[in-house]
Amino acid sequence: MKKHGARTKKTLTVHLGETLRAARAQTAWTQADVAERVGVATEVYGRMERGQLPPSVPNLRKLCAVLRMDAGEALGLDSTGTAAWLKESAPEAAESPRMRRLMRTLRQMDDKKLAAMSVMARTLVSAGDE
Repeated sequence: MKKHGARTKKTLTVHLGETLRAARAQTAWTQADVAERVGVATEVYGRMERGQLPPSVPNLRKLCAVLRMDAGEALGLDSTGTAAWLKESAPEAAESPRMRRLMRTLRQMDDKKLAAMSVMARTLVSAGDE
């Protein structure tokens, strides 16, 4: 459940960033222009646009006013009040417990170890075809 919450927060943050970037593009303002009008540092606003930092509720209200956008639109709400980004696609197939354990282990590896595992996996698959 905790993982789902983190995934939802990330998805909302990314959605907000994309929405802010699109709204700013319509005004032809720079990130510094928007940041100044909202009262945040340019770096902070840039992180919001990149989907790395969600705005606080007061800052979201200011952003909506400055960029002349509806809060529902900024949050990705459809006409029924449901967030489209919350709708998850159905899983293609249920993963086995063994696959889930492997994926958890792989997520803990750095890029160098992942590259080595990738070579090993391709070798094992190729060896199975012979």
